Amino acid sequence: MRTCSLLLLVAFIALAESFHGRHHMRDKRELLVRAKRRWVLSTIEIQEEDPGPFPKEISKMFNDQTGDEEHNYQITGVGVTEEPQGVFKIDATTGTVYALKSIDRETRSSYHIKFDVLSTRTGQPIDEQLAFNIDVKDINDNAPTFFPPIMDVKVNENLEEGGTIVNLKAEDNDQMNTDNSKFTFSLVSQIPNEPKIELKQMDKVGFLTLKGCFDYDKVKKYDVIVQAKDHGEPSQSSQAVITLNIIDTNNHAPTFRQKKYQGEVLEMITKNDILRIAVDDKDTPNTAGWRAKYIFMKGNEERNYQIDTDPVTNEGILSVIKGKDFEKRHIVYLLVEVENEEPLTLCKDNKLVGASEHPPRDIVNITMKVINVNDAPVYEKDTFHVYLKEEEPPGKEFFTPTIKDLDSNVSNIRHVLLEDQGKWMTIDAKTGTITSAKMMDRESEFVDENNVYKIVIGAIDDGEPPATGSCTVLIYLKDVNDNKPMLATNGAILCGNKDKKVMVTAMDDDAPPFGGPFAFSLVDDDKTVTQRWKLDPSYGNQAGLISRRPLPYDNYSVPLLIQDQQGEITSETMAVMVCDCGEGVVCKPKDPVTSSLGKAGIGLFFLGLLLFLLLLFVLACQCKAKEMVMVQDEGNQTLIKYNQEGGGSADQAEPTLLLTPTRMVAVNNGHKTNTIKTFEISNDVVKDTDFYNSQVVDMINVTSLSSQLQRNTFTNSGSARINVTSLSSQPQRNTFTSSGPARSNTWNVNRTNTGQGRSSMYQRSVSMCSNQHIADHIDRRLYMMYGNLLDQTGYPPKEYAYEGLGSKSPSLDKLSLSDQGENMIFLDDLGPKFKTLAGICQHTIQEKNIKL
Repeated sequence: MRTCSLLLLVAFIALAESFHGRHHMRDKRELLVRAKRRWVLSTIEIQEEDPGPFPKEISKMFNDQTGDEEHNYQITGVGVTEEPQGVFKIDATTGTVYALKSIDRETRSSYHIKFDVLSTRTGQPIDEQLAFNIDVKDINDNAPTFFPPIMDVKVNENLEEGGTIVNLKAEDNDQMNTDNSKFTFSLVSQIPNEPKIELKQMDKVGFLTLKGCFDYDKVKKYDVIVQAKDHGEPSQSSQAVITLNIIDTNNHAPTFRQKKYQGEVLEMITKNDILRIAVDDKDTPNTAGWRAKYIFMKGNEERNYQIDTDPVTNEGILSVIKGKDFEKRHIVYLLVEVENEEPLTLCKDNKLVGASEHPPRDIVNITMKVINVNDAPVYEKDTFHVYLKEEEPPGKEFFTPTIKDLDSNVSNIRHVLLEDQGKWMTIDAKTGTITSAKMMDRESEFVDENNVYKIVIGAIDDGEPPATGSCTVLIYLKDVNDNKPMLATNGAILCGNKDKKVMVTAMDDDAPPFGGPFAFSLVDDDKTVTQRWKLDPSYGNQAGLISRRPLPYDNYSVPLLIQDQQGEITSETMAVMVCDCGEGVVCKPKDPVTSSLGKAGIGLFFLGLLLFLLLLFVLACQCKAKEMVMVQDEGNQTLIKYNQEGGGSADQAEPTLLLTPTRMVAVNNGHKTNTIKTFEISNDVVKDTDFYNSQVVDMINVTSLSSQLQRNTFTNSGSARINVTSLSSQPQRNTFTSSGPARSNTWNVNRTNTGQGRSSMYQRSVSMCSNQHIADHIDRRLYMMYGNLLDQTGYPPKEYAYEGLGSKSPSLDKLSLSDQGENMIFLDDLGPKFKTLAGICQHTIQEKNIKL
């Protein structure tokens, strides 16, 4: 029973688990359905250079979140809305994606695209945006390319076997690490075929190498074609053309044209180009492998000879650079070998051989014969040293040389001075003894910095031809105290704004102990100097000059005494400029004169301008026409003094001047009416022309007889007109001008007297108080002009030199007079100007004690 119960319990448990399991699986399936992808699309991959036709479908999009809602598909990104545009598009309704043209993978290998699904009704996204790349599948559409495809290379002839001739580089633009971009180099052709050129490759770089050796004499140029071929399907390839130009090197040894040469040379002489040695070389001329280099193997141990290479002919040029003594050796045997500047390289059995296998260098024998000549005298030494003291008196013998001559008698040798810059020496032509001719100065320009004076002497023998030997005599001059100390510079700048001390430097041309250090001191004679200056330090090569107090900026002269170590004293004057140096060490320049104006200057300018305008205004007011009342009986204001007045004729009858009245003329000035008589005057020696101008309208013309006709005009503001004509033998002109109101007329008189060789002019004004005075005025004027001549008509006219204008002092005629007739009351008060004049005159009269 228990067993049945247990089995029944197990069956119920198993049934319950089975039911629970089925329920769990159903829930799981429901969960998987809800987690299902919302976007469904095909794999997008396109092949480059697809021939089409276009547009071509490449994929289709689907989204399960749209449900029954109307929607549109949209794509953006590279190839659609970004450059390069116009590559892809999508059908908004079906979600089909199209390619619009073929694509070059080498231009762009991938396109990043974004997909969206939008509600047609709202335009809003229904689901999240999907983004992925569209990959372009590569095809083998590019061949490997050489850089550069054509090469022109220079290669040395002596290139060793296995050496690199040239490097080759190529590139393939197809997808990397694929068969489309992998390629292999191969040698297509080589012209000519020998020596063999091999091709080696390392990744994308190739190397042309040599197997064997080049021979420039046989082949000078090689043409090589190399190919690069990729591994794609179908395979692509390209070629490069390499031209190898062989450069000749030294593979031919130079050889002498002759095996023996002979030459001659005079003993003890030097000479260039005494012998030329010719060689042959088959290498290219003017190259390092062609130019010869000559080497002495034997016979030039004393280095008497030198051999150079002619750069044009490649010949060896033998020269004597040191004379050979005939007495020692008269024949010299030289052994010379030749090689090139560039080492020799030889090729045997198509391989370069080492230097040990090279043939020996070519050798030539040269025999040089030394010809005996007259040997020059030889001094015991080439240089002699003599020690003397400077400033010694001339006439001192201080050197006699020792000389020998193998070919001549020493007693016949003549001695000369070859170099004596200071002309300080003489030499005995027989013995060679050198004697001083002048005092020698160690400080002279002819003595070097080591106190040495150099002379060169020569010895000339009597051989054929005469030979000359020479030697040098160095004279060391010992110093004496023959120079006084002095200032190195006589001026200094003292920056008064920041210093009070300047350094004074002294110098002495003598050497120690006759020079410095020096003792400095101020001259005690001038107390002003010691009050201003002091010395600290006062001993040494320099002394410090210190101002005792601040000094005004100026130039100062400071007398100094300078004493050397031997007590030699000299007086020097130091010029010290005390100035403002600012921040520097030299005097500041004076401020330049500026043309700019400050505020004060501008104010003064305008003030001056205002005063000038005010002055102009005052002058304008003073120049305004005024009524001037003048004294009726005026006088000439100028007294002209003549050098000679001449004499009259005593035996002639006294002439008379007839004044014949002709008619009466009424003149009205607005207040009074007067009459003027007109007169006829007999012939006279003077001609006056008077012009009277008045502001009234009346015109008065007065006429008189004379030897010449001249019109005088009186002008007034009246309507009456009277003409007056006078005749005279001397031209003379008077002008009367009337101005002012009718109540007080003014006659302005301008008179010009002209004679032969002279002229004079005066001007005056007459105030006519009333019309009745006109006649009186004319009478007075006529009397003044002609009255003094009535008794002297027999006098001939006298010419005087022109003496210029009369006095320019103001005339008293300008004093105004009233219309009160003969009333003299106005004289009681003539105004402040007249009183000032009267006071001056009264004072002068009192001083001179003049009695009126």
